Amino acid sequence: MSDAHLTERQLAEGPDPIDLTDEPIQLSNRDPDDTPGGRRTRSRGRRVAVAVALVAGLAGVGALGTAGWRVNQQKDTKLSTPAQVAGLSRDDSERARSTADYLRSGFSADIDLDRSFGTVYRDPADDKRSVLIFGGTTLLWQPERDLDSLFGLMTDATGKVTGMRDVPAGRLGGVMKCGNTSGDGGDFAVCGWADHGSVVMAMFPGRSVDAAGSLLRQIREGIQTRG
Repeated sequence: MSDAHLTERQLAEGPDPIDLTDEPIQLSNRDPDDTPGGRRTRSRGRRVAVAVALVAGLAGVGALGTAGWRVNQQKDTKLSTPAQVAGLSRDDSERARSTADYLRSGFSADIDLDRSFGTVYRDPADDKRSVLIFGGTTLLWQPERDLDSLFGLMTDATGKVTGMRDVPAGRLGGVMKCGNTSGDGGDFAVCGWADHGSVVMAMFPGRSVDAAGSLLRQIREGIQTRG
């Protein structure tokens, strides 16, 4: 029988009936999740959710690992007070030592330190621009929070610290901030740094915030060691 005869027969008989049970869309009130296709969709959704959770978990583990490495790297910090640092000379006069000890004592009363220090460094070019620096070493879990708390204490002691902002901390890392305040000698910059092993603050009469931040980074390079 020719193809022509087959075609004529098919046209005469009409198309095959459609079996509605084979349709992918079901006209009923059943929950799509109860269908085989719905179960597959739900299962696929669960797999995606689990995968997302695993990725998030792995990211969290990575962050904790990075934080742990940073704490371990910074926790064993030592601070010294060399006779010369960043072009400044340590002032060992009785008046300077008394001032430094007063600052050190007040500072260590506000934060539990393993070791504390206070020193005045004199600028050979101008005695009115001496730097008063004080701080100490201890394990700090949240350096920025502790530094902010100390700036708050500084505000209570000297008057409001204004214009406080982050400044580059340099190769030793951690966080460093500077602002302006005022005292008996007029306005001056105040800066501080904190990492997981140390926290230090310094006063810079006669210097701008930018100049003070730059000088503190140089001082830090000369007085801080690790390991």
